[in-house]
Amino acid sequence: MSLLPWQIDLWQRLTRLRSRLPHAILLKGSRGTGKFSLGRIWAKSLLCEQPQEKGLPCGTCPACNWFEQGGPPDFRLVEPVSAAEETGEKGEGQTKRSKQHIGVEQIRELADFLNIASHRGGYRVVVIHPAEAMNAAAANALLKTLEEPGPGTLFILVSHRPQRLPATIISRCHQISVSRPDPAVAEEWLREQGAPEPDLCLAESGGAPLAALDVADPEYRRLRKAFLEELSQPRALDPIGVAERMLKIEPARTVLWLQRWCYDLASLRLTGRLRYNPDFADRLTAIGNSFDILAMTRYLRSLAAAQRVVQHPLNSRLFVEDLLLSYGQLVVLN
Repeated sequence: MSLLPWQIDLWQRLTRLRSRLPHAILLKGSRGTGKFSLGRIWAKSLLCEQPQEKGLPCGTCPACNWFEQGGPPDFRLVEPVSAAEETGEKGEGQTKRSKQHIGVEQIRELADFLNIASHRGGYRVVVIHPAEAMNAAAANALLKTLEEPGPGTLFILVSHRPQRLPATIISRCHQISVSRPDPAVAEEWLREQGAPEPDLCLAESGGAPLAALDVADPEYRRLRKAFLEELSQPRALDPIGVAERMLKIEPARTVLWLQRWCYDLASLRLTGRLRYNPDFADRLTAIGNSFDILAMTRYLRSLAAAQRVVQHPLNSRLFVEDLLLSYGQLVVLN
């Protein structure tokens, strides 16, 4: 567990807080910028018994060793669970349900942890990730705790979408924005990780290095290229056949590829620039004015709506097929 190259300045800001530590810190920013790893290192450093000169954890004391083995007694990590996990019930068809939310019982379970003295006389640290996954009841329970925090307690909230958090919770947090790093720094880091085509991976991920690393897998890149090749030839597009071939890909990923492709089409029309698919610049340019921009805007809104329900489509093939049919009609008929 170590700092990422673009986190040095952020780390200095965090270390300056040690003299007057707030009760809650909100690390906010785009997904894939390293907020969660930064929060964990900060938590580890606060519990470390022999922090280094720059405040980094030593990695050798009992607290650091505990942290690497699953967490010391003075640390709690709260992350989403499925409804089955929260209730302890697992019915038929629930074994593969995705983890969706942080429930009120997870927050209430912190009461015993917060109401007893720390194990080694130092801080007690709670990391909530991602904080926007809290449902309304969980957020209300957390708010009550933040209104009357115990001494020596720090909450670290990590959020990709802070706008989804209640304003009452945000107002009780010291906010730190974790921005996307300079592209040159991010590309160099990706090269060190062995990522092929780091510039293209970074563009596709919207400038978020950890997300770029996720899309660097050769098989992923092959499937993405094949899908975008189909989109780049709208008059020859076979929605039924493409949807059938995309069954091996999660529908959420297919929708995201389609969203980014259409975003680039609209951006090229309106600004002359593209963001996500520079390797398909010629193909995107060739499509040019073959669509109505207002219709494209409406289609992008429909894709955003599709992304919100994509985890539970009744039929994945028909779901993707319908989106591709609409795309073909939009680009070819207008």
